Amino acid sequence: MGREDKATWKSNYFTKLIQLLEEYPKCFIVGADNVGSKQMQQIRMSLRGSAVVLMGKNTMMRKAIRGHVERNQALEKILPHIRGNVGFVFTRGELTEVRDRLLQNKVRAPARAGAVAPCPVIIPSQNTGLGPEKTSFFQALSIPTKISKGTIEIISDVHILKEGDKVGASEATLLNMLNISPFSYGLIVEMVYDSGTTFEPKILDIKPEDIRIKFQEGVANLAAVCLEISYPTLASAPHSLVNGLKNLLAIAAETEIEFKEAMKLKEYLKDPSSFVIAAAPVAEAAAPIQEAKKEEKKEESEESDDDLGFGLFD
Repeated sequence: MGREDKATWKSNYFTKLIQLLEEYPKCFIVGADNVGSKQMQQIRMSLRGSAVVLMGKNTMMRKAIRGHVERNQALEKILPHIRGNVGFVFTRGELTEVRDRLLQNKVRAPARAGAVAPCPVIIPSQNTGLGPEKTSFFQALSIPTKISKGTIEIISDVHILKEGDKVGASEATLLNMLNISPFSYGLIVEMVYDSGTTFEPKILDIKPEDIRIKFQEGVANLAAVCLEISYPTLASAPHSLVNGLKNLLAIAAETEIEFKEAMKLKEYLKDPSSFVIAAAPVAEAAAPIQEAKKEEKKEESEESDDDLGFGLFD
């Protein structure tokens, strides 16, 4: 069977992309830099049954989506994020679960000159096994070394690259000589689309507890502002009522005005000894406990004396 012509291939690609956009309500827009065809095949296999991966040229993706926007206006939100080497991962499952499975598939890779470091790189202190003739590589990178038993030894850990640094020829050569593959590559989730809404992947890590805490902080801030400007709202009303009751109790304490909520307060103010009477049972209940603790300590001290031999001749 011959290979299909370019026009047929494009038509089939457009049809497949539109079908996936209609069939799946959710998808990830993923970056595929430094991901090879073999690794992509492994990713597809790991997601089989839970997600579908579709890569392609940006121009084709945009053209297919623009042709389908009239039927689904929400798809227009995806267009600004189709830039660079990207693709789609369509799913109906839980976004967090599919995201985690997607990010688990990473491949170790050596440092190449010109590449951008995706993570910090630290060379640990070690005996490199390299001969003294390689000293110039370490000196060029200001790495402290010494000669030990005819080989180069790195004296201390060295932070050779920061995240986002461009890998130079010297760094790449040295890391390869030390057999260090510091980087790992895989699909990177750049944006999430869910039922007409696009958002950043970090939103998936927000838990219900985080939302509740933020909501409570917002309510507290709103109540504080409303109390300051004397503007009643549902958030500030309970605080206003409590503060009002405190003011009424203060007035009742200084005057002859009486009402139900102030009766107990006035009783305490008339007879302060009520505090002592209320506290007495607590003190009486605590006394036997303190006596019991003293007895226990006394018995323990006597037992320890016997253990040391002081009671042998008693």
